[in-house]
Amino acid sequence: MFVFTLCLYFWCWLSSIHGLEFRYHNSMEMEQYLKDINRRFPDITLLHSIGQSVEGRELWVLILGQHPREHRTGIPEFKYVGNMHGNEAVGRVLLLQLIDYLTSSYLSDPLVTRLLNSSRVHILPSMNPDGFESSARECMNIKGRYNKNGVDLNRNFPDAFKSTTDREREKEVRAVMDWLKTENFVLSANLHGGAVVASYPYDNSNGGSELQGGLSISPDDDVFVHLAKTYSYSHSEMHNGNGCYDSQDFSHGITNGYQWYPLPGGMQDYNYVWAQCFELTLEISCCKYPPEAQLPGLWAANKPALLAYMQQVHLGVKGIVMDSYGKPVQNAVVEVSGRRNVCPFRTDRNGEYYRLLLPGNYTIKVMYPGHKTLTQTVQVPYGPDAFSALTHNFLLQNSDYSSTATQRSHSNNLITIFSNIYNTTVCATFLFELLMNV
Repeated sequence: MFVFTLCLYFWCWLSSIHGLEFRYHNSMEMEQYLKDINRRFPDITLLHSIGQSVEGRELWVLILGQHPREHRTGIPEFKYVGNMHGNEAVGRVLLLQLIDYLTSSYLSDPLVTRLLNSSRVHILPSMNPDGFESSARECMNIKGRYNKNGVDLNRNFPDAFKSTTDREREKEVRAVMDWLKTENFVLSANLHGGAVVASYPYDNSNGGSELQGGLSISPDDDVFVHLAKTYSYSHSEMHNGNGCYDSQDFSHGITNGYQWYPLPGGMQDYNYVWAQCFELTLEISCCKYPPEAQLPGLWAANKPALLAYMQQVHLGVKGIVMDSYGKPVQNAVVEVSGRRNVCPFRTDRNGEYYRLLLPGNYTIKVMYPGHKTLTQTVQVPYGPDAFSALTHNFLLQNSDYSSTATQRSHSNNLITIFSNIYNTTVCATFLFELLMNV
């Protein structure tokens, strides 16, 4: 045991001098590396676990940013998730390399410095460490894909378009769902293997896919296409659209998830529908578990795309919704005209909202019980170049109703309107929270 520990610390010492090796690190090695990074860069990193796997392995997340320990107003939250399928190991490697690059380049690389000063980045290198430990180093072997209970984690989330209430949520899935409740993530991507393409929502049918050319289109389809193209065109090869097999051909290197293949219970749709976080699925290698000699080339191909995608967290508009006293309002609905989501986008506990939008003019409606509906038009520039979305705050006014009973009636009418507009089954939690505020 002593010899093993000594070797582990020697490995950490070597990595601190020469950088992270291009190889597959087991769970213990990964944990030691993350702890070492946190020790070496305490001012810009925070390491914590969001839960445990079925076999008790920690689901480690490293937070990077100028203020890693807490959310700061106006600073968007971004995340990368890797190794959701244990046998798809490249994402795990690339996210560890990304951590190494971000920490070692901060203050010396202008792009990295501006990224970490303007956003808070969360990286979960391995969502399925149990599967990884049991996987086989083969391109197409599915051993290790599922978690210890034999469940595909990317089919285990609640689904907005198909009832999955009878499914027991796996520990890893519940950990991610709880994580999404604690952080107001704006943009995300999860890394997979077995193809080279950027896939965007919806993954499951929205009920009208037959009328949409076989696609399952979200209200923010233009933004998702832009995000997917940002990654594919920043990648050295993905934008060429050449699939890994003769039957695959992805125009611009992107695809609508449902058009590729229907996927109920996926993490991508769950992020978007319930957590108001835009997420892509990034397939980054034809081989799910390529030889280690190929890892430097895969990092070189994906590094510019990983950085460019992170910068897109600054698309659109952000701000604070306040009541007539200037106090931030939680759970105010912030609706962009023409973009009716399954669940409404709403303000967080700090009264903040973040809305990814392409440049243009948009009409935004803000609604909250007991207050007048506020509608304003904003002109949105291209925020990523400035590393900041447009800041636009909303100041609400109390409704004209004087009596408490009348205000309550007015509030209940608003809730009825929300119930008619949005999916009450899917959005039950939000509607309950809204009712509690009346």
